[in-house]
Amino acid sequence: MKKPLVFISLIFLILLLIVIYEHDKIDEIDVYKEYIEEKQDQEEDKEEIFTQRRQDMVINQLQGRDITDPKVLQAMLTVPRHKFVDEHIRESAYNDYPLPIGEGQTISQPYIVALMTQLLDLKGEEKVLEIGTGSGYQAAVLAEIVKEVYTVEIYESLSKKSEKLIKDLGYKNIHFKIGDGYYGWEEYTPYDAIIVTCAPDHVPPPLIQQIREDGGRMVIPVGGIWMVQTLMKIEKIKGEVKSKGIIGVRFVPMIGHSR
Repeated sequence: MKKPLVFISLIFLILLLIVIYEHDKIDEIDVYKEYIEEKQDQEEDKEEIFTQRRQDMVINQLQGRDITDPKVLQAMLTVPRHKFVDEHIRESAYNDYPLPIGEGQTISQPYIVALMTQLLDLKGEEKVLEIGTGSGYQAAVLAEIVKEVYTVEIYESLSKKSEKLIKDLGYKNIHFKIGDGYYGWEEYTPYDAIIVTCAPDHVPPPLIQQIREDGGRMVIPVGGIWMVQTLMKIEKIKGEVKSKGIIGVRFVPMIGHSR
């Protein structure tokens, strides 16, 4: 009689342990779900904060100065600048100064990005070449406005990182090349506009050749690392090249051939 009782007790104990184990598993799953939901709420709160900062940036730093092109303002309002910098400096993403992005390079301050974009006089159907991909932020701003963006970066690490981010953000009209920006990207010439985000000590002749003969334009900072740099706007009108200085600036130097 004892053996059946022992057996029944053992079965009962096993069932009890199974119930306790399953209950603990359910508790663990609930705790994990709560953790995930809390993290999602925190991320949503952060995105709301960054959205508000982006709106403030457009109002105070851009509209409050001389940025008036509605296409440029909308692009700056749309592109999440904070995603183009490392997480530990994201709190500063919408302040009006450049930030480091690695390889001794920087992401330009918001005002300069907006000013250079506005100077290109973009209508929406253009093909634009960017020299100096960097973080990819300027390319994303351009992609919000124009048909196609071609961007060249000499540092492979920066190009690969920005290409991944750009794809993650859903852009399909930005094309990447690793190479010396001094020579542009001849394969897709002519370009309606070229924007250069690093400073050579002279205007590279290949870039002049790659803008459209009638109506092509380029915005480029010119000046050596120890020289005063000037943001220049260059235009081709019926093959004739005209240029004018806009403002004094400070950009990282163009490296490669122009060194």
